[in-house]
Amino acid sequence: MRRAGPRPLAAALSRVAADLAPATTLASVQRCWREVVGEALAAETEPVSERDGTVTVACRSAVWAQELQLLAPDLIERLNGVLRDRGGGPPLRGLRFRVGRPRAEL
Repeated sequence: MRRAGPRPLAAALSRVAADLAPATTLASVQRCWREVVGEALAAETEPVSERDGTVTVACRSAVWAQELQLLAPDLIERLNGVLRDRGGGPPLRGLRFRVGRPRAEL
């Protein structure tokens, strides 16, 4: 019997990680955030908490927080569309933006 060569660890980890991801609104938003807002905004922002269907997003500057506040209705609609398509639980009710470094930088 011949053994197959070593398999990449990334393939095994991606299957395990999908099963381990928490089934919360915040986790669902974090998974699709980059896809919904695009690379430029994702580099400046990060969803960091959720309470009662409202997700708080950390923004690198007050300018980004203010700009995103104006875009919030469109972002909520787009996020809810992706969450609905993926069976992501209850709809997002709101977005709140605060100035602070995204956790990825800490």
